[in-house]
Amino acid sequence: MTFPPLKNDLLLRAARGEETERAPVWVMRQAGRYLPEFRKVRESHEFFEVCRTPELATEVTIQPIRRYSGLLDAAIIFSDILVIPQAMGMEVEMKPGPYFPDPLNTPADIAKLTKDVDVNKELGYVFEAITMTRNALKGEVPLIGFCGAPWTLFAYMVEGGGSKTFQKAKTWLFQYPQESEKLLMRIADVCVDFLVGQVKAGAQLLQVFDSWAGELAPHHFQQFSFPTLQHISSGVRQKLASEGIPAVPMTLFAKGANHALSQLAEQGGYDVLGIDWLDSESRSWYHTRS
Repeated sequence: MTFPPLKNDLLLRAARGEETERAPVWVMRQAGRYLPEFRKVRESHEFFEVCRTPELATEVTIQPIRRYSGLLDAAIIFSDILVIPQAMGMEVEMKPGPYFPDPLNTPADIAKLTKDVDVNKELGYVFEAITMTRNALKGEVPLIGFCGAPWTLFAYMVEGGGSKTFQKAKTWLFQYPQESEKLLMRIADVCVDFLVGQVKAGAQLLQVFDSWAGELAPHHFQQFSFPTLQHISSGVRQKLASEGIPAVPMTLFAKGANHALSQLAEQGGYDVLGIDWLDSESRSWYHTRS
């Protein structure tokens, strides 16, 4: 697959640990709710409709690049972390936040999930949007692909949406530790296939968002989240290598898990670690794989 030559590789150079003339800048919230052109699209299209329609996803992905041309160093494909639970057979709605009409209440409910997820069939619309967007960007900036981390997705799937306490998800960890570990690793396997598919489609950097990592006690992070994060980084690299596809940089943002940054840097397998606002700027956690 051939794409227009990349004109601005600042983000990729930084992710590889090269010295750069400045820090790269990109908008993590994709198009963002603040852009009037994005809000105009949303007036006539439901959120997941935009995600599932490559032309719409491409349009809203390039909107900030178009508006702030020359000021941003990357685009991130318009999608959502919850497309993986959808691919696994769960219904997800936006009301306006995520809502699962039929969450996983007990381990018996795991049987309702799709046993073998075909990401090309279930998430091919994301791959189409990535390829379309790479061409639409005309090489102005690189394109970032992403997925949610297993613990974060698990929490949504069990809670049935967002939560302030995560009581249901944490109860699972205490009451059903083995079943939780198996489900988390099952989600991780889908994440691997999804991210590999994104690289094949044209993603030039991958980001894993563990938005609820900080909700886990350190020992639970070690038991339930960290192994899945390692599994994703190693699995993606191994699958790409086995198919002769060059690896792309991988970033992990484990929000709130600052207690684990050293371990993630040394053993996580990611090229870059994101830090949140609670971590001191004086601590240099930017990490490059050697």
